[in-house]
Amino acid sequence: MACVVTSKLQLQWSPEQIAGWLKHTYPRDENCHVSHETIYRSLFIQARGALKRELLQHLRRTRGMRRSRHYTQKTDTHGRIVGAVSISERPATVEDRAVPGHWEGDLLFGDRNSQIATLVERQTRYVMLVKVAGTDTETVVNALIKNARKLPQELYKSLTWDRGSEMSGHKHFTVATDIKVFFCDPQNPWQRGTNENTNGLLRQYLPKGIDILTYSQAKLNAVARRLNERPRKTLNFQTPAEMFSQCVASTG
Repeated sequence: MACVVTSKLQLQWSPEQIAGWLKHTYPRDENCHVSHETIYRSLFIQARGALKRELLQHLRRTRGMRRSRHYTQKTDTHGRIVGAVSISERPATVEDRAVPGHWEGDLLFGDRNSQIATLVERQTRYVMLVKVAGTDTETVVNALIKNARKLPQELYKSLTWDRGSEMSGHKHFTVATDIKVFFCDPQNPWQRGTNENTNGLLRQYLPKGIDILTYSQAKLNAVARRLNERPRKTLNFQTPAEMFSQCVASTG
């Protein structure tokens, strides 16, 4: 059991995720059940030396800044997206997560003005990371179009974004993909809270201060896979990968 807990900690699962996953995976074997309090206690009291330092570094840290200070300064043009469709017009089935295929997205920033696009599906919390070479709308939109074509239309029906100017070319995105784009109200990024929370989780793998431009798309895919294979309390300790695979199978 200790080996299982240690291996999951090294994958950056939280103690709560480990405890929930064990109960979900071994529902009839109480010998495999352990509370998250016990895991924490073993880390802070029982573990010693190099092993303790190694395991503690995998615990979730306080979330860092999502954007650079320069980027988050509001300007007179911030929030002015021509033809933007407000989030208030988003269908009720999107709001209540009744069906899959509705995504939230934003840019996650690193050092030296590096960035990636982060996308998360609202029902399954499945994450995709998209390498983008710049923040101009043509670069961002074209990268999102290329990524969108990897999924069946049934699993990518809408995208909710913040009011950043990188999506001022949203009409081109919709024409190319037939995916509707909705925008948060100005200065209300919390309206795409699933993506905000996901960006916080991603900081475990992509801490602020690193140059994200050095990450290939393959390496970003590996980061997304690590997060997608972590059990989530909100999914009854199933993983986003499991949930999304079920959705993909149902479309086939």
